[in-house]
Amino acid sequence: MNSKRRILIVFCCLCIVCSAYAQQINIIPQPLKIVEQKGIFEFNDRTRLRLPDDEDYRRIAGFLIKSFQQAAGISIGIASKSSSNDVEFKKVKGMGPEAYKLIVTPDRITIMSTYPNGAFYALQTIYQLLPEYIYRPEKKEGVKWVVPCCEIEDSPRFSYRGMHLDVCSHFFDVDYIKRYIDLIAMHKQNVFHWHLTEDQGWRLEIKKYPQLTEKGSIRKETVIGTLASGVYDGTPYGGYYTQEQVREIVKYAGDRFITVLPEIEMPGHALAAISCFPELSCGLEDKYEPATRWGVFPQVYCPKETTFAFLEDILSEVFDLFPSPLIHIGGDECPKQSWKKCAHCQDMIKKLGLKDEFELQSYFIQRIEKFVNSKGRQIIGWDEILQGGLAPNATVMSWLGEEGGIKAAMQHHDAVMCPHQKYYLDYYQADPSTEKLAMGHYVPLKEVYDYNPVPDTLTAEEKKYITGVQGCVWTEYMKTPERVEYMAYPRALAICEAGWSHAENKNWDSFTHRLEKHFVRLDEKKVNYCRAFYDVEIKVGKDGPYSKVVSLSIDAPDTEIRYTTDGSEPTLSSPLYKMPFVINPSETVKAGGFRGSACTGKITSKGFN
Repeated sequence: MNSKRRILIVFCCLCIVCSAYAQQINIIPQPLKIVEQKGIFEFNDRTRLRLPDDEDYRRIAGFLIKSFQQAAGISIGIASKSSSNDVEFKKVKGMGPEAYKLIVTPDRITIMSTYPNGAFYALQTIYQLLPEYIYRPEKKEGVKWVVPCCEIEDSPRFSYRGMHLDVCSHFFDVDYIKRYIDLIAMHKQNVFHWHLTEDQGWRLEIKKYPQLTEKGSIRKETVIGTLASGVYDGTPYGGYYTQEQVREIVKYAGDRFITVLPEIEMPGHALAAISCFPELSCGLEDKYEPATRWGVFPQVYCPKETTFAFLEDILSEVFDLFPSPLIHIGGDECPKQSWKKCAHCQDMIKKLGLKDEFELQSYFIQRIEKFVNSKGRQIIGWDEILQGGLAPNATVMSWLGEEGGIKAAMQHHDAVMCPHQKYYLDYYQADPSTEKLAMGHYVPLKEVYDYNPVPDTLTAEEKKYITGVQGCVWTEYMKTPERVEYMAYPRALAICEAGWSHAENKNWDSFTHRLEKHFVRLDEKKVNYCRAFYDVEIKVGKDGPYSKVVSLSIDAPDTEIRYTTDGSEPTLSSPLYKMPFVINPSETVKAGGFRGSACTGKITSKGFN
């Protein structure tokens, strides 16, 4: 055998080996740096853990011990001395608050971090290196519990990586809130934004004001369809969390290094509270009750001393329940018509020398901020808190678009990006004509993934004030946990990668390959994610009066698109899509994704109109 051929064979073998290991390392979100190596580490009855003398590290190790006990029937003990086949957690100096380094060799796993949350994120990576059955609550027979040898250095791009959940439109019990938190933790996100008060229901027990949950948590009925339908179900709807339950959830999240960010809406979206205490409003209506449909309502808090005293009482109990350094005070969608008609509000505007009702809202927010700051906390609010002037220490959550985040950063205020056009997960993620009722417009997975949360219009210094990203789940059209998960996933994974993975490591092709491998892990956790990933998206663009241009795409990698234009079902013998094409009014496009002889998803269809 000549030397050139020998070199070629060795090179091919190395490529095959590297490819095999690459297929095993499919982590979401993408780590900062991965060096793949030969060999595997196997967890078995001889595996032992070595830990620092630290309660947080013991708790983290407890998660690993419990997972192996449940899924593998393997009892992993804790040892004080080094031995072969051990997993060592090491506290080292000089790493960032959430950074870690993971070294896997055939006889040892070493996890290095300066802070315990870094070790927790390393554990989430180990779970994704293990067979997907590690997420099972019961024993899986016949599995080799191995991870590929590698070195991973990792740290997040942003300090704030959140997922939001509205429990006011529809209520979700404690068990589901914990499951929601588990999915956040699994993907290295660190904030659970809990939307607890709204026009449609007050969900947080306040000891000083029991009426808020006795009356304000219950609406007499709920609209069927959109807010404009005029059809109602006639059934009372309610639910709330006791303070004991809140403390349980806050601890559950904290054990997983997740901050629970409570949201108490003001001055708008306050109808449920005002229905209990009408004196907190401008008093312009004859009747107040929790809203039975979705939307924005004119009944808002009136900025008078009794209102501020009430809200300070509320916030005092919130401070006791939630250790979060940030408190979300809403600030969005506050109609001004009541304030314009209210003699007290108009007198305040004159007395304070304010320009208009927008500056009155700024006064309201700044007054609340002073109280919150006096208790050692900071406020965060939706970007309408910019109206009339931004409170001195406020963080802006930019939902209307990028403009709020840009303005905040330019004023050297922290900003969290969650523009509704990209990061609202109640919007359709598959063809709206084939989906159940959802909010807004069509926002597919790739559009979410491609969004850059740090606007190029900012200077290098201003970009530092973009501190994070968040996916928002508003539940007007999500009555069940299954529906929440269908709407949130897999798009939430695109957002988690935007929050954790550094910009240079983001790559759509890489993400889709890793995501498809990750689906088996979601399957093990019985997550009801949307499977539009496997369906062909058909876009019909304008052309002439008798022609339209059709383009086809699919998220699933390594997939052929076959299509027809005569209304028949596409098969392997149908035309292979290579480039956009033209149809006339009589033609209907049907398309499917194929791998081998199998169609990956459902057949999608669109006509000329």
